[in-house]
Amino acid sequence: MHMRAFTMDWVPIVFVTFKVVALGTAMFFAIKWHYDQGEKGQTRALIYAGCKMAAVFAVAVIGVGLIAFFLSRTLGLDLSFR
Repeated sequence: MHMRAFTMDWVPIVFVTFKVVALGTAMFFAIKWHYDQGEKGQTRALIYAGCKMAAVFAVAVIGVGLIAFFLSRTLGLDLSFR
């Protein structure tokens, strides 16, 4: 196996894994901080707001992924995993 091909195989896996872990950790601590700042009467509202933000984030990630996929397909890029 050629060294360049090996590098191209593991780099996206490492970067995507790091990004998911970093964003997940940051989201956890952000939600925890906001939860801790809330008063007892506002706990339900804070949980509801956190769920809404997580849903908006998930929809945005899916939307950006679909736009990138269809744009790259329109431009004729090869998207096969061969």
